[in-house]
Amino acid sequence: MPEQLPLLLVQMGHPPEDIRAAVGEQPQWFFAALGEAGPVQVVCPFAGEALPAVGTFRAAVITGSWAMVTDRAEWSERTAEWTREIVLAGVPVLGVCYGHQLMAWALGGVVDYHPQGSEVGQIAVTLNAGAQHDPLLHDLPHTFDCFLSHEQSVITPPPGAVVLGASSHDPHQIIRYSPTALSVQFHPEFTALVMNKIITSRSERIAMKGKDRDALLANVSQTPVSRSILQRFVAST
Repeated sequence: MPEQLPLLLVQMGHPPEDIRAAVGEQPQWFFAALGEAGPVQVVCPFAGEALPAVGTFRAAVITGSWAMVTDRAEWSERTAEWTREIVLAGVPVLGVCYGHQLMAWALGGVVDYHPQGSEVGQIAVTLNAGAQHDPLLHDLPHTFDCFLSHEQSVITPPPGAVVLGASSHDPHQIIRYSPTALSVQFHPEFTALVMNKIITSRSERIAMKGKDRDALLANVSQTPVSRSILQRFVAST
């Protein structure tokens, strides 16, 4: 049998040093969430690495970042152009947090700081009616908890995109762009340990301004339904 093409994990930056020291790098979080997912290739465009050509990987997951899409960094814009190409080519793509925003921006949407500030912690996301017919979401609970940590949001989805889920803070939590391309604002790869560290991290002072840290920590448990979206996406490729 031919060797399986790798899943491509597009890492969009390092976590801040204190978070990295406590809970590791982003790829470790995804590996733990996915278990035995077949071969995985990690590429780091922020470190100058080239993004692979269509046909050399079976699917792509674009990770979160502590950068901002609106900074229009060279590596980010290069990844946005590549994302347009692979979506148009029908490659399965899942964007997570920064990856969610970058996909929306790359395909014609608007991304900016959320007018009501950041969204941090374990928060309920509710599926829209269209999710009943989505191949990854159709049999999930109507409402489920997710781990979130973001200051910017998709303000306007791209033309033709379908919004499939919302939180009370952000109406664009899940977006479907094509039969093979989906993105989520939340973090299906986070564990409670990672979420707790982000809430308490010194690097998150701006995002946490005005929030009750102890109340957020008390609400953190696990988010298995959210995690299952990542697992289903990879299993379907």
